Amino acid sequence: MSALPRRVIAALSIPPSVGLAVFYVWPLLTLSFRAIDGDAVQTTLGRRATWEVAWFTLWQAVVSTLMTLVVGLAPAYIVARFNFRGRQLLLGLITALFVLPTVVMGAAFLALLPDGMNQSIAAVIAAHVVFNLAVVVRTVGPLWEQLPSDMEGAAATLGASPWRVFTMITLPLIRPALVAASSIVFIFTFTSFGVVRVIGAAGTRTLEVEVWRQAIQLGDIRTAVVLSILQMVMLAAVVVWSSRAQRRYSQPLGLEPSARRMPRRGSERRQVALIGITSFAVCGAPLFALAARSFSTPSGWSIAAWTQLGRTEVRPGIRLGIDPLDAVRNSVENALWATLFAVVIGALASLAIAAARNTGRFLDVGMMLPVGTSAVTVGFGMLITFDQAPYDWRAEWWLVPIGHALVAVPFVVRATVGVLRSVDPQLHAAAATLGASPTRAWQTVVVPFLWRPLTVGATLAAAISLGEFGATSFLSRSDSETVPIAIEQLLGRTGSLLQAQGYAMATVLAVVTIALVAAVDRSHQLRTLARSTINGPN
Repeated sequence: MSALPRRVIAALSIPPSVGLAVFYVWPLLTLSFRAIDGDAVQTTLGRRATWEVAWFTLWQAVVSTLMTLVVGLAPAYIVARFNFRGRQLLLGLITALFVLPTVVMGAAFLALLPDGMNQSIAAVIAAHVVFNLAVVVRTVGPLWEQLPSDMEGAAATLGASPWRVFTMITLPLIRPALVAASSIVFIFTFTSFGVVRVIGAAGTRTLEVEVWRQAIQLGDIRTAVVLSILQMVMLAAVVVWSSRAQRRYSQPLGLEPSARRMPRRGSERRQVALIGITSFAVCGAPLFALAARSFSTPSGWSIAAWTQLGRTEVRPGIRLGIDPLDAVRNSVENALWATLFAVVIGALASLAIAAARNTGRFLDVGMMLPVGTSAVTVGFGMLITFDQAPYDWRAEWWLVPIGHALVAVPFVVRATVGVLRSVDPQLHAAAATLGASPTRAWQTVVVPFLWRPLTVGATLAAAISLGEFGATSFLSRSDSETVPIAIEQLLGRTGSLLQAQGYAMATVLAVVTIALVAAVDRSHQLRTLARSTINGPN
């Protein structure tokens, strides 16, 4: 993309820069300043309960990450190495689980597991494993698929067993992808909120959940701030380790276009069939259970949960306290505005990043920062920043969509910047030869390439907004609950019909989210977007 006049680049970069400064940097600084209180820090860090929560958050994330890697390597192997019937369907199913809102995944495992297991640490870890399988398959699979096969073949010819070939040859080669996948899974499980809120036992709390509990339920803002800062410090240490580990294990490889083939021997066919069928069962069972529980009542199968979604009374004179249909309307409205905000800001940022070239890296990195910050931290920062005059915006209708847009803008940028950087420079030269100014050439050559990636970004932004739960738990008001909030409240009520309504709403949200992401996948940009998001700014 050719250079634009500096004043044009500045005009493009000002709105996203101001938005990032006001709604991300300012709230994070407010959190930090609120935490700089010797009494609050000493009191919070001196409590045994604080370190019990931190220890639980850490060890469950480590266990969840290790189990996800162990379970995910099997489907990653068959997807990377073999062509088989149902391969694309398996990839799509695994990806569909990953894009589901966390509250939906929690509801799915609550529906799947029997009583006594569905609200336990084991249930939380199981949900984390299934939810994050796509990270391993989508991150490790592409590298595994392109590994040169001659080294593995030579080792097998020399008598090495398949296990020895894997541990001595394959594993060291895919280690950089494994480190990248493990760091991503660890961050997701360390900051787990929706899953723990829905299926965690009463005393099961991660730092995310404890921040919410202290701020919203107990009203102890200072303790919540200290816990939030502690979480960010621990996450920063993981990111630094991950970056160094990836550099340490990276090595040049003679990658091949693709090493996939049809299973040849009977043992290979049985192996692929066993792993494939097991993977389908593991991934499909939660979704099936989720839908089935929406029709299950003590008197048998019924559609009462679906037909009574609009009712706000449990019994005459006893109100439900939440309007499910109103929650749907709120979610749709928030998603429309969040998508608009994300697309406008993301488009301006992408154009500025591509036009500024080297100096655009600073804006690129800045726009990616919300991805590395938990939604709970973002929502909490906005809550305590905009709660007093002259910036008392907590009652404003646009604050929740802004919070959603902060999380969605990075995906719009990643979907768009790569396309803009791929525009043939000769098109600019041709326009200049015909007498067009740099700005006119940019409008003529670049703008037509924006529509497809912006459509992809808008679709993802809508899916993210519809399922966003962490920031919304802080920013939503009692009369403006969204679908994820309504699902969590319904599943926590007594009465099988109310819980069935929660499962029904979770089923609807799952179907809508999967449909939106499937539309992106059909455009063949999902894998490119995932890779660019993982790799970060160039």
